[in-house]
Amino acid sequence: MSTVTEVAPGYRASRTLPLRVEALRQWRRRRTLVMGGVLAALPFILMIAFAVGGGPGGGPGGGDGRITLIDTATASGANFAATCLFVSAGFLLVVPVALFCGDTVASEASWSSLRYLLASPVPRARLLWSKLVVALGFSLAAMVLLPVVALAAGTAAYGWGPLKLPAGGSLAAADTVPRLALVVAFIFVSQLVTAGLAFWLSTRTDAPLGAVGGAVGLTIVGNVLDAVTALGSWREFLPAHWQFAWADALQPHLEWGGMVKGAAVSVSYALVLFALAFRGFARKDIVS
Repeated sequence: MSTVTEVAPGYRASRTLPLRVEALRQWRRRRTLVMGGVLAALPFILMIAFAVGGGPGGGPGGGDGRITLIDTATASGANFAATCLFVSAGFLLVVPVALFCGDTVASEASWSSLRYLLASPVPRARLLWSKLVVALGFSLAAMVLLPVVALAAGTAAYGWGPLKLPAGGSLAAADTVPRLALVVAFIFVSQLVTAGLAFWLSTRTDAPLGAVGGAVGLTIVGNVLDAVTALGSWREFLPAHWQFAWADALQPHLEWGGMVKGAAVSVSYALVLFALAFRGFARKDIVS
């Protein structure tokens, strides 16, 4: 016996919850504006710190004779942008990814609006897809905002010029923007595992703070495990092990090895976590 499902005239599942609608809803959230303000303010905070401290690093390598990326921060606007990425990639840029991807579904559940969205009716897969794309879009925008503001502010303060490399030599001014864009692209890809973890947790809990905090906490655990040298080559399976592989892009001769391995590890974990999120949400009993 066949079952006939009646559909309202003009209804198309693919037209429910358009990306522009979801993007506008997320843009109006206070946490989006606060996160953007924090990232935009960081370059100016660093500039003030350098001015008060008399210069970055307080001397070559902090006194051990080695030149670091921070020591070259005021050499040019490009150096300042690279320094901002260096000091924020390990933790600060993790926060917007965890926030946008971990808050998106769980917040709807905490507001008791999730079931009403599904009753609109918005198919579950469509709802997750719209929210995931928008969350990743906002995460990428956050990562682009920081170096763009840093590059503009750094150029105004320190001038436009070659990117001075800590190991010696420099990159021509014309090559700095493409290299910095590559750095941002790798950081975004490396954070996909955090996005996947936060998004999966967001579909499992009604507490946005739990999803966001869980993703940030497990990312910190990964960093701690990567510091345990006794793990040897097993650390290469940790996404945290490759989080600074983008430094290979700031070399006279571009090196791809570390970035390719890091991207492969992160994408592999992310695909599994995204799949778990969609599979679990499709079977979940939505009561809020």
